[in-house]
Amino acid sequence: MSALNLHSPKRLIEVDLPIRRISEHARREKSIRHGHLSTLHLWWARRPLGACRAVLCASLWPAPTDGDCPPAFITEARRLVHAWATDNAGKSSPESFSRLVRIQKNPEILADAGELQRALLDFIADFANWDNSTDQAYLRTARALTASAHQALSGGSARPVVVDPFAGGGSIPLEALRVGADAFASDLNPIPVLLNRVLLEYVPKFGADLATELRRAASRLRERALADVRDVYPPESEGGVPAAYLWARTARCEGPGCGYLVPLQRSPLISGKAKPRSIVELRPDAKRLTFDCAVVELSASARVPDGTVKRGALCCPACGYTTPADRVRAQFKGRRSGARDAQLLAVVVSDPRTTGRRFRSPTPYDLDAVAIAQGRLNVLPAIDGLPAVPDEPLPYLRSIFNIHLLDATTWGDLFTARQALTLSTLARHCPEACEPIKDMELRQAVQTCVALLVDRCADYWSSLARWVGEFVANTFGRQALGIIWDFAEVYPFSDSSGNFDGALEWIVRVIEREALSQSPTGSAVAASATAHPLPDDSAALVFTDPPYYDAVPYADLSDFFFVWLKRSLRRVHPDLLAPRLTEKRGEIVQLAERNKDYAFKTREYFETEMRKAMADARRVLAPSGLGVVVFAHKTTVGWETQLQAMIDAGWILTASWPIDTERPGRLRANNAAALASSVHLVCRPRENPDGTAREGDVGSWREILAELPVRIHEWMPRLAAEGVVGADAIFACLGPALEVFSRYSHVEKASGERVLLREYLEQVWACVSREALATVLRDSDAGALEPDARVSVMMLWTLGGRGGDDGPPEEVAPDVDGDDEDEAGSKASGTGFVLEYDATRKIAQGLGARLDELQQVVEIKGDKARLLGAIERTGHLFGRTEGVPTAKKAAKKKQMTLFGDLDQAAEAQGWGEVGAPKAATTTLDRVHQAMLLFGSGRGEALKRFIVEEGVGKQPQFWKLAQSLSALYPGGTDEKRWVDGVLARKKGLGF
Repeated sequence: MSALNLHSPKRLIEVDLPIRRISEHARREKSIRHGHLSTLHLWWARRPLGACRAVLCASLWPAPTDGDCPPAFITEARRLVHAWATDNAGKSSPESFSRLVRIQKNPEILADAGELQRALLDFIADFANWDNSTDQAYLRTARALTASAHQALSGGSARPVVVDPFAGGGSIPLEALRVGADAFASDLNPIPVLLNRVLLEYVPKFGADLATELRRAASRLRERALADVRDVYPPESEGGVPAAYLWARTARCEGPGCGYLVPLQRSPLISGKAKPRSIVELRPDAKRLTFDCAVVELSASARVPDGTVKRGALCCPACGYTTPADRVRAQFKGRRSGARDAQLLAVVVSDPRTTGRRFRSPTPYDLDAVAIAQGRLNVLPAIDGLPAVPDEPLPYLRSIFNIHLLDATTWGDLFTARQALTLSTLARHCPEACEPIKDMELRQAVQTCVALLVDRCADYWSSLARWVGEFVANTFGRQALGIIWDFAEVYPFSDSSGNFDGALEWIVRVIEREALSQSPTGSAVAASATAHPLPDDSAALVFTDPPYYDAVPYADLSDFFFVWLKRSLRRVHPDLLAPRLTEKRGEIVQLAERNKDYAFKTREYFETEMRKAMADARRVLAPSGLGVVVFAHKTTVGWETQLQAMIDAGWILTASWPIDTERPGRLRANNAAALASSVHLVCRPRENPDGTAREGDVGSWREILAELPVRIHEWMPRLAAEGVVGADAIFACLGPALEVFSRYSHVEKASGERVLLREYLEQVWACVSREALATVLRDSDAGALEPDARVSVMMLWTLGGRGGDDGPPEEVAPDVDGDDEDEAGSKASGTGFVLEYDATRKIAQGLGARLDELQQVVEIKGDKARLLGAIERTGHLFGRTEGVPTAKKAAKKKQMTLFGDLDQAAEAQGWGEVGAPKAATTTLDRVHQAMLLFGSGRGEALKRFIVEEGVGKQPQFWKLAQSLSALYPGGTDEKRWVDGVLARKKGLGF
């Protein structure tokens, strides 16, 4: 521990953290909308507020059990915790309640440092609850603890400074203010800077007055805009109000002698759950070679007809010819996405006289209104010298911005005539809607929020918004701009989802709720993370969530909003909104392979810039301060890159904590591994007295390898107790493992050869794999199992770990007809269980196995490794090499092929109905044989196999079966079959 800053006591986060309880609150928060930060304005990959709040408290407060913890903090913490326990036990969680009651009855309990620390951790876990985030008792206690800790640690009376150099959506700096710190948020992108100015400066300064004035300004804006565009949204002749217009882009059938112009519909069904079901029926007009659209109702028993587009290919309803996807896309050359010449399919009407919605066919009045909008759009005057409709270039990013394939080359191409007209009208009227506000600072704050309101509208008012069931889904259902063939156009001033009033209400609720916290003001500036504006040693904590390679192209995505912000807000924030588009040159994202214009954004560029960012973060941090870096990359290469950047920049990693940040039921979809958690890497600066990174400490490779398994052995039970298993546990072990390595500037072998981080991480994976295998198999002798069983167990553990019910399938990107497939979320073919190849290789290597010798168990394809399902191993297990059923057949329950294989094997080998197959060589093979015999209903053969062949006399057989039962995901055939085998154990005399 020689390289740590020993003059500073350990913080709570370096000693303990109630991650299970924090994770529960973080998961719940994903389903909370009203008043949540995420509804202020779209930003990508925001951190859950409760998780940020908990980590901030644990990072700012010292651990009472540490020998260097300041006595002044301990004294004040005892007083505050006792007061909290006395007044708030009724608000606490069941896990905290009993401890608080004991503290109420006997305050002297807190004289024990361990009891005080556990009480602080209880407070942190309860404060992570969304319901407590604006509770004044929790706020007072948290802020008092933060002030006491800062004074005891630094002697300063001001609040501790928390810096987030990749501030993004603002979760971390917002929570820093809430817990009593001074937040300094910076980002290269102007949109996060604006969002953080609202959260850190405007809301704390103006409070509920900001919400009140925003409502008034929005009302004036609505009135002016409606007056300008009312005539392009004709009223309903039979009463009611139009809620949405359903459109489809069109393409011409290239079948011989056809030539019909076809609306491209994924499905004609438009009524969702409503009864009776409504569809858009296409009726051919032979003279014009077009289709008229009519809304008709289907009977309960009628089949919904097929759509006209599938994976980008046009299926003509007139002649049946299929025009290939590439020919369909070629027809959009010069049509600028086809949004302006799309065909109106139906109109959705809200009628206050009836419940629900009704659907009607389009009329000539509807089409005339669109033509009026198009004509007016062509003569709109400029806004502050900018074209009223954004003409800024829209880039092509392979598999991310595929709308470019329909010749959408500017951001304005994404909008229909009415959408573009209405948005530009709102942007033009933004300043005058705020003019009545006399206080110039308040006016600036309100106009900023009004501009965010226009942005929220734009997210729903584009030709990439879909009609889903009974509502309009926004443009950014995921982090991409794909090809959406049929889309929904919101009537802006209706009561439908995505309307103007709804957008206003979302923003107001955030402001009103955050005003309840009565937080102090913070700071938000535009700055690169590689050249931070703060001076050296000025921060008590650097807490940030950096970008992950190419996971999110923030700058390109944000330009969708930036082009509208310029038109509504440029005079208010000229420092942020002057450029034509957001800055791309300094963005730390890898995109070279997705766009030739970003050739400089290579992996090497990302790694170099991330190293600079980590070094500058260490520069601004005080020597006694802490760093927390959130990371959740799915690949081992991504992890190695981030960790190498941190170590090279002069950081010592001291802990790592996985906090589950996903909605309940999200994972383990498609039997593929993915992090359910974001891992919080805790670190300290490895510095000389002058602030430079210390380079002279050399570690011994032999000593580090001796210490590593001890650390992992201590850490794994701690994680298991918190329910952290699988891939999450592996990455959560990186903190303690890397403390051993990163305390030195570099590590050398006895020969003087320098050890690379990658080599050390191989050892970490091996050590974690061995420890996890021992944990899973408990009292079994893991070494007695063959390599195929060891690797299978560890792959299953890494994929999910808990076994049992694995919840609903993962939420994946919607089918977009092949033109917008999400490479990161693509499904592996076949059954089985999929892991990243490099992770599998490291697991196998750590267990003394070689993947090239396990081809009957693990299939390698590209960068994926797939643990074969038992059904796929039939030929290997029963001596057949041909006719093995495919996983697809098995998935469709066509089991006769499998049973036929077993019949043929029984006949060829002579065991039939009165015998049993010969037992295979390895324990895993024998368990799989038994599972398949059970699954095929061969009870007598299974009995003879286990009893007469002596399989059941082998303890490792039953122990492995039990372990596999705990690891197979619930609902899989493997889980059912192995449980069936185990259920027969006692009846067979074992």
